[in-house]
Amino acid sequence: MPRDPLIGLVGKPSAGKSSTLNSLTDATSKVGNFPFTTIDPQRAIGYLQIDCACARFGVSDKCRPNYGSCINGRRSVPIELLDVAGLVPGAHEGKGLGNKFLDDLRHADALIHVVDVSGTTDAEGKNTRGYDPSVDIAWLRSEIVAWIRGNLMMKWGSIKRRHIAVKASAVETLQGQFSGYGSTTVVVQRTLDRLALKEPLEDWSNETIDRVVQAFIDEKFPTVIALNKIDHPDSDKNIAKIAKMQDPNTIVLCSAMSEIFLRKMAKQGYVRYTEGSEFVDTREDLIADGDPDGGGLKEMDERNKTRIENLKDMVLYRFGSTGVVQVLSKAAEILGLVPVFPVRSTSAFGSGGTGDAAKGVFRDCVLVKKGSTVADVGRKLMGDASIAYIEGIGGTRVAEDQLVAPGKNDILSFKIGRT
Repeated sequence: MPRDPLIGLVGKPSAGKSSTLNSLTDATSKVGNFPFTTIDPQRAIGYLQIDCACARFGVSDKCRPNYGSCINGRRSVPIELLDVAGLVPGAHEGKGLGNKFLDDLRHADALIHVVDVSGTTDAEGKNTRGYDPSVDIAWLRSEIVAWIRGNLMMKWGSIKRRHIAVKASAVETLQGQFSGYGSTTVVVQRTLDRLALKEPLEDWSNETIDRVVQAFIDEKFPTVIALNKIDHPDSDKNIAKIAKMQDPNTIVLCSAMSEIFLRKMAKQGYVRYTEGSEFVDTREDLIADGDPDGGGLKEMDERNKTRIENLKDMVLYRFGSTGVVQVLSKAAEILGLVPVFPVRSTSAFGSGGTGDAAKGVFRDCVLVKKGSTVADVGRKLMGDASIAYIEGIGGTRVAEDQLVAPGKNDILSFKIGRT
């Protein structure tokens, strides 16, 4: 069965990786009651915000997700996160926890590289001032390249001889070498398509092999660069520099500690805050807006009032949000994840059951990769169960080879039985 997507978080010590992970999985906000699940010490469940199908059909008031939450058509969908530990210089040579770092890395479908954009931690995570964080971005890439290229070149002669002897295709030969990194033949084919190579594998030069490795990394480990600690005064010049060096579509500005603080204050009843929003309301704000009770919020001490006001000015109003929610959204975007809503009835959107469950709509949502077919979704949900036919909106039958996409074949009912 197709497995659930897995997003890995990487970053040097003190870059804010743990804070980012906590802010992506934290269940402290009063907006929605998210279940927080730790699968093992390195894996956890985060929540990706998507537009729910309930808003499309005007039934947001009836939406009752089995997992996560849905507030006014904005749904939080569980997604698995992996804390990839051990990123230090020389990881590909086994330094530090290098071997474990690379072993964990291969399981991820996409990476979030948390970078301390303030420049106040050096390559090893020690306190400093004036460090160039763009070095960290290049460094992660170079570690992965050195790891994969080193393994490939170590036995390239044997690989070529076998390739010729068995008359294999380039895709077959490379998949045999890249499968250990969690690759598939589809990923390898996309890698070669990206380069449009004409020469046969046995004639590849070292330069061509380098290009293949680079393209494979782009396909297998698409990476979001989370520039963290944007509220530090030294961050601006570093952000400007990195923006000129990297694809802007892969960069998200964030302040993980700000997000954690806002959610904590919201949980304790001092502020009104929605994850991913540029706004936070205090008791004084709501009284000024005409609510004499201040929304029932508690009075803050002067220290926290000052911190909230500074956070508004330096993060929320300036950058539009803390960026944490947007980090996960960007990772889902580069993976091309499509939310699909399996239902029992494609007209009432229910999932059966009794009591409140029978009244709720769009109780389930799964994330599949762009390019998935209706049959792929069926295998993900039903395993080897025999599916008689599949219904789309209004009870129309949908062919198994039809692609799913946002707003198209994304609400499905799988009818069990023999055709």
